[in-house]
Amino acid sequence: MSDLQNKVVIVTGGSGGLGAATASCMARAGARVVLTGRDSEEGEKAAARTGGVFLRHDVTSEDDWRAVVETTVDRYGRVDGLVNNAGIDSWSLIENETLEQFERVLKVNLTGVFLGLRAVIAPMKVAGGGSIVNIGSATGMTGHPMTSGYGASKWGVRGLTKTAAVELGRYRIRVNSVHPGLVHTPMTEAHGVRPGEGNFPLAPLGRVGVPDEIGEAVSFLISDAAAYMTGADIAVDGGWTAGENTMMQYADAPGSTT
Repeated sequence: MSDLQNKVVIVTGGSGGLGAATASCMARAGARVVLTGRDSEEGEKAAARTGGVFLRHDVTSEDDWRAVVETTVDRYGRVDGLVNNAGIDSWSLIENETLEQFERVLKVNLTGVFLGLRAVIAPMKVAGGGSIVNIGSATGMTGHPMTSGYGASKWGVRGLTKTAAVELGRYRIRVNSVHPGLVHTPMTEAHGVRPGEGNFPLAPLGRVGVPDEIGEAVSFLISDAAAYMTGADIAVDGGWTAGENTMMQYADAPGSTT
C-alpha cells in the first residue's frame, strides 16, 4: 500500500465507480480525501466511507473548480494531489455520432481535465509541489470502434498530461495518466460487463478488472514512492493494449490452448 499519510487529495467523479474506489484506497493509505461529483446522495455515502468530504461539482465549470479548490484549502490548508477521474461515455459509429454528443464528451472528459489542472497549480506551487493523475482509458492507447468522442477525449488526456508534465516539473508538480482497461463498475455493468475469470479473452490475463486495482495504481502515483515519475502513461488493463490485435489472432491459431 502506498503511503499517503496526511496528503490532501481531490478526486473528481467520486460519487461511485472508479472515483469512489480510488478515494477509498487513498483514505486507507492515510490521505484526507475531497470527493466531488454531481450525485450528492451517493457522493455523501462515498465520503462517509472514506472519512472525507463531498462537494457537488460540475467539472466543466470554472466557477465550480474555483470553489472546490478554495473550499479544500480553507478546510485542510493545502492541496497535495488531484485525480481527474470524472467522465462520461458515448458509444456510436462516427457516421451516427451527433455533433452535440461529441462535443459534450470532449467538454467533460478533456476540458474538465484542463480546468482541473489549471485550478490546482497555484495551491500546489504554494505547497512546494504535488501530484496530478488524469484518468484516461485503453481507448486512449489504441483505436476502438464506436468510441469516436470518448476515444478522442482520452487520447487528448494523454497529450494534455505530457504537456502539463513538461510545464509543471519546474514546480515539482508531477502529472501522470492511468489508463484502465475493461473494469467492472456500475457504468460498465449497464453494458453487460460482469466480473470473474475467463470473461474477457482479449486481455492476456483473461478477465475484467476491479475498481480497487485502478485505485491502487493511482495511489502509488500520488504518493512519494513515484517521486521520479512524471509524464507517464500507465495502462492498468490486464495486458489488453499490449496485444489486443494479436490476442484475437492467437486465440484462433491452430493448436492454441487459449
